[in-house]
Amino acid sequence: MHIDILTLFPEMISGIFNSSILKKANEKNKFSYNLVNFRDYAANKHQKVDDYPYGGGAGMVLTAQPIFDAVAAITTEKQTNPRIILMSPQGEPYNQKKAEELAEEEHLLFICGHYEGYDERIREHLATDEISIGDFVLTGGELGAMTVVDSVVRLLPDVLGNEKSAPEDSFSNGLLEHPHYTRPADFRGMKVPEILLSGHHAKIVQWRKRESLKRTLERRPDLLDKQNLSAEDQKILEALSKNGRT
Repeated sequence: MHIDILTLFPEMISGIFNSSILKKANEKNKFSYNLVNFRDYAANKHQKVDDYPYGGGAGMVLTAQPIFDAVAAITTEKQTNPRIILMSPQGEPYNQKKAEELAEEEHLLFICGHYEGYDERIREHLATDEISIGDFVLTGGELGAMTVVDSVVRLLPDVLGNEKSAPEDSFSNGLLEHPHYTRPADFRGMKVPEILLSGHHAKIVQWRKRESLKRTLERRPDLLDKQNLSAEDQKILEALSKNGRT
């Protein structure tokens, strides 16, 4: 996979690519990236990339020309047809399913906005996807783009040290993940559940499934409405509800 990020502030993003999983994945050639300051593509002598909105109003709007030309230069050089992702609070709510979808792509191109917004022609004629990471507004799209990139790259083959890690994460199977414990078994009187010390794999799997359903029911019951739950899952949820676990 190759990732391009169009931004006015590449220094905001460079650090994440030089740390932790993303750094290791890049060093192992699991993906490559390029940070593009689209101000470099501005056609005016002052490299101005924003202007007042037609019809009046507060704030400035990113102009179309620098972003269109930056995307054209990248796609011409790479000879690819990337997914062009516009980071915007008006976009599709981001989730794990979308991350898994994007992880199948060979080339992703992110556009990070600033100021009051984008010239609508960028949204209508350039972007293939419009993504929001939540119902709130950030100063710019960089933080959102970094969030999406991190969630996508960790899904690429052989990026994580344990191939089972990603499928067991919260949201990967539609539910919140079960609790985790590590040594010591007794920390200041707070003990690890006995089942996890039993060595009985089948019972541990059952316990984890129950705890996953319990946690989802307590914290994100909306997720359960989207799941194709088995009869056994339904039985567990009914028991939890009767016991006042909601």
